[in-house]
Amino acid sequence: RFRCGMLDAPRGRTRDIARAGRSIVSEATPETSGRGAWLLLVGAALGLAIASFGLLEPKIDPSLLPEDAAAVVGERKIRRVDYERVLSGVAGDLRSPIDDAMRRRVLDRMIDEELLVQRALSLGLAGIDRRVRGELTSSMIDSIVSEVDSTEPDSDQIADHYEENVDFFTRPGRLQAQRIYFSPRRDEGDPRGPASERAAAALLRLQAGDAPDTVEDDLADRQVSPVPNTMLPPSKVRDYVGPSLLAALMQLETGIWSEPTESNGSYHILRVLDREPPVVPTLEEIESLVRQDLKRRRGDDALRAYLESLKAETPIAIDERLFETTEAPRGEAASSS
Repeated sequence: RFRCGMLDAPRGRTRDIARAGRSIVSEATPETSGRGAWLLLVGAALGLAIASFGLLEPKIDPSLLPEDAAAVVGERKIRRVDYERVLSGVAGDLRSPIDDAMRRRVLDRMIDEELLVQRALSLGLAGIDRRVRGELTSSMIDSIVSEVDSTEPDSDQIADHYEENVDFFTRPGRLQAQRIYFSPRRDEGDPRGPASERAAAALLRLQAGDAPDTVEDDLADRQVSPVPNTMLPPSKVRDYVGPSLLAALMQLETGIWSEPTESNGSYHILRVLDREPPVVPTLEEIESLVRQDLKRRRGDDALRAYLESLKAETPIAIDERLFETTEAPRGEAASSS
């Protein structure tokens, strides 16, 4: 997914605002007064302000003060709600009531932060600092998909999504499998013969009705990770036998031993002891999951559409030499040496 691993912007903004409040309190105490504390505050403010104070908001007329703004700095506003959150954080850290001087100090520091952010952007720091770029990317993605996320799908849309993607919501079946393993590592010195011959002889005995444990003791090799003797989903069985042997198991009829199957130089005889078919849950059972998946896919679609529109509007030049094969030059270099 596009959003995989991205920070949650609203939560990140709240956390940074609270952190800003604590920095303001620290700067206001006698123990941290002076130029050193101020520089620490400025350094922290530059990092958090990018995520906190509306870099993605449209420019506004600096001569006008919108009703939802606590202040306007240049062509950007400091939102009243952000100011109130910082003020709330300060109130939580202070033991005495907040007075007008502290209210003014909080707003002054937020103005300082906005000035630093605007200066950082004018210097191009957002384009060269990977941490800042990551924060901006996260905020931009959140702004694109937020409108889709806020719109709850109705029952008809959820039902349609379920019907269109019923395979996605189907729980895989389970199977109980058995494997007998024959290693070729000691073929030359094994008196029982090579692995391929032992596997063939073992199959004959199994088909004749000999007990699998006895056949395994007589002809097979010890398995480091045998398949557990229980019902497992195919994905879990694959962890024990690998993808090629799982494919062979899925083709077997229940109770029938397979022919010796070679994989990575070793030989295997396989059997499915029991299996359960896939389970298709009803919409009522997983409605919340279907709703969540529908909203996720809507957000992905909105982001893809937005990126495609940006690509259509933005000139992009690519150095195609990056994708040219380099095998020939390497070969020439090797032959010349």
